[in-house]
Amino acid sequence: MIQIGLTGWGDHPDLAHPNSTGKDKLGDYTAHFPIVELDSTFYAIQPERNIQRWIRNTPDNFQFIVKAYQGITGHHRGELPFESEEEMYQLFIQSIRPLVEAGKLAMVLVQFPPWFDCVKEHVDEIRTICEKLNGFDIAIEFRHQSWYSPPYKRKTIDFLRELNVIHTVCDEPQAGEGSIPLVPISTRADKVLFRLHGRNIYGWRNTSGDDKSWRTVRYLYDYNTEELEEFEAVTQKLAAETEEVFVVFNNNSGKHAAQNAKQFQQQLNITYDNLASQQLSLFEGDW
Repeated sequence: MIQIGLTGWGDHPDLAHPNSTGKDKLGDYTAHFPIVELDSTFYAIQPERNIQRWIRNTPDNFQFIVKAYQGITGHHRGELPFESEEEMYQLFIQSIRPLVEAGKLAMVLVQFPPWFDCVKEHVDEIRTICEKLNGFDIAIEFRHQSWYSPPYKRKTIDFLRELNVIHTVCDEPQAGEGSIPLVPISTRADKVLFRLHGRNIYGWRNTSGDDKSWRTVRYLYDYNTEELEEFEAVTQKLAAETEEVFVVFNNNSGKHAAQNAKQFQQQLNITYDNLASQQLSLFEGDW
């Protein structure tokens, strides 16, 4: 099965129902896609009331890919706002537990920073994270090229298999050490994640300015038909090896993700049952 979705639901105007007030963006989103990547969990551990609201406002079979909190992955700069690392993990696990109980957690995405290279210290850190998040389906995304360099590529894949974690396949600009090649290999029989970041080399390399301005160019890319056809072959290969392929379009700096995902879905001739009704989504859920 191939599940297609986007990163977040709040910034895709193409998905808004004509009569929508804009207050139910999640409801509008669930009328189009069966999965979503939840990235607000990266910036802050979410209160349970938010998680419970998102559970109520999505169809029974809807799935969330939860991005791990930045303190877990090493992105956070400065002092962590917790008494201890143990407390950080406990609160993160506690916050997403309702998704597990509702059957709506597809996986936890652990995306490492671009400076997280292939050295023993980082290998040990991955083991520790997997131990602390034991019991969850974990997807690992590397962003440093060394993990896929000729001496380490096979060892990296074998290591992910050993840990029984989900390999995250990525399409992104080939911009040196801080980017990874597209490696269409699944490490588990049940799930694989395919994230599409766009191919804007300038935006990928341009780290000047604050985080907000940087993000406005980093993922500024509109995939063309030929590129989407490339991804058809990749996705079909993964689907032949894996029960579920989760495809997430993250190229949304210019609001291109939704239209690219829709076109990709059409090219694959995929339809989804049990999506939210576009009419009902206006009136159901919390306002």
